[in-house]
Amino acid sequence: MDFFKKNSSILALEIYIFSLFLILSNINGIFASHNVFFDLQSLSAVSVKNIHRTGFHFQPPKHWINAPMYYNGIYHLFYQHNPKGAVWGNIVWAHSVSRDLINWIHLEPAIYPSEKFDRYGAWSGSATILPDNKPVILYTGVVDAHDAQVQNYAIPANLSDPFLRKWIKPNNNPLIVPDGSINRTKFRDPTTAWMGRDGHWRILIGSVRKQRGLAILYRSRDFMRWMKAKHPLHSTNGTENWECPDFFPVSLRNTNGLDVSYRGKDVKYVLKNSLDATRFDYYTIGMYHITRDRYIPDNNSIDGCKGLRPDYGNFYASKSFYDPRKNRRIMWAWTNESDVLPEDEIKKGWAGIQAIPRKVWLDPSGKQLVQWPIEELETLRKQKVEFNNKKLPRGEMFEVEGISAAQADIEVTFSFSSLDKAEPFDPKWADLYAQDVCAIKGSTSQGGLGPFGLATLASKKLEEYTPVFFRVFKAQNNYKVLMCSDARRSTLRHNEAMYKPSFAGYVDVDLLHKKLSLRSLIDNSVVESFGAGGKTCITSRVYPTLAIHENAHLFAFNNGTETITIETLNAWSMDSTKMNSEIHSGF
Repeated sequence: MDFFKKNSSILALEIYIFSLFLILSNINGIFASHNVFFDLQSLSAVSVKNIHRTGFHFQPPKHWINAPMYYNGIYHLFYQHNPKGAVWGNIVWAHSVSRDLINWIHLEPAIYPSEKFDRYGAWSGSATILPDNKPVILYTGVVDAHDAQVQNYAIPANLSDPFLRKWIKPNNNPLIVPDGSINRTKFRDPTTAWMGRDGHWRILIGSVRKQRGLAILYRSRDFMRWMKAKHPLHSTNGTENWECPDFFPVSLRNTNGLDVSYRGKDVKYVLKNSLDATRFDYYTIGMYHITRDRYIPDNNSIDGCKGLRPDYGNFYASKSFYDPRKNRRIMWAWTNESDVLPEDEIKKGWAGIQAIPRKVWLDPSGKQLVQWPIEELETLRKQKVEFNNKKLPRGEMFEVEGISAAQADIEVTFSFSSLDKAEPFDPKWADLYAQDVCAIKGSTSQGGLGPFGLATLASKKLEEYTPVFFRVFKAQNNYKVLMCSDARRSTLRHNEAMYKPSFAGYVDVDLLHKKLSLRSLIDNSVVESFGAGGKTCITSRVYPTLAIHENAHLFAFNNGTETITIETLNAWSMDSTKMNSEIHSGF
């Protein structure tokens, strides 16, 4: 009996309906982070429901939940937070600290809207460590009810406090006020500053002119007086508003991270933008022409919505920082809720989590980034199960038992003896997004080489499951590897507004050795997956009704005609992190 066969008659209808929804979602994007619900934004949680709360992903104790920093041996996370309710509004800069990026202590908020330069909102920004080892925060302030925006700064009140609990906003704010050429309501999210060879500081601010997304460049000698450059560092027509820009160098030699002010050789640069129109993050790789202060993407690095994404799922407003402690660059991102309706957030009492911090580096090909969960996450691994050389013929599935499937870390390597059965790639799909192809050729549609992978957060009888899988196609001159994380069957809960996409991306991998690897982090309501060693990443938010806690199951499956071998499968139950509200002696 083919895997999932009993559900195939229902799926045929879902394919058509969901293909239409994907087209709409590319226009309207994921549920917007800046939607304001005045009647709900101060409605506090009566209780916090834990059914779908994550165990090892960062989230505040309750309510709505982006500038990371390493300073004097401690990691700091500053993030947008509504202290009064579970929807967007009343935004403050919340503050948490950690020694390992896994276990956190929640402190009092660092920045509240309080002055004329941020009275209507203290929005996103970045942290920079100045040469005298003094940290400074740059952030966007909203100055009126029409969302007019300026750029402000804050500094620690007491540098001798190891946790930098209190921050002050000097009275010479704002530092940057938009001139008449800038859209004042779309002028936000200053980057970490970097210093050029001329000794001047530089930052980028996201904006838009007509439909052209902009990374506006500002320079300063003293970090206090900033001048707008004649030209943006980079801009792209048709991409609309750019949010949360991130700009950093990556090494051509190794996987080590580089400080944003690095001036050495053998580097390329990454420019990442969060597109307001789609609610997804995109990036290009290219060259930074320092003397002209212009960034030029490589010829093979597509700019815009058809370009590369750090993650092809629920992953937005990402921000990276250089970690000098372990000489690495780390990227974090916000992963929003997908149950969409604000009433759902109110009932849960919380909304939004952070993705697992990821080490990020340049692939040896120079064409894309590679990401991998930070090594500290492995300290949460508990009981382990292992399989080797397990054959999966067509329609085969088996349950991975002996771990907690609702909160787990799984690493698996699949192999196959031949590429001959790879099904042809339909030329009509060339103009579709990968997730459109996944919606057409899902986990239940039998193929040749694939679909094969993991069915995560599954109920015992497969009424609910979120499959993460590969499918190999034969194109005209090469093979195309599709990786999917398909949330369409993730829950029996009926909510027409719930966002349950078949997220997907293509994997740029050499199939010479006929192997594909997958790592999935399963955490109650999130499935965060890394294909081919981190070349393609997909994060899905899901809300099962049956597959929760001890009733969640994990299966490996093959629904292709080519037999698949699980060369190795290592799976661990994952412990929960420590999220405290008080400093303890062991910190």
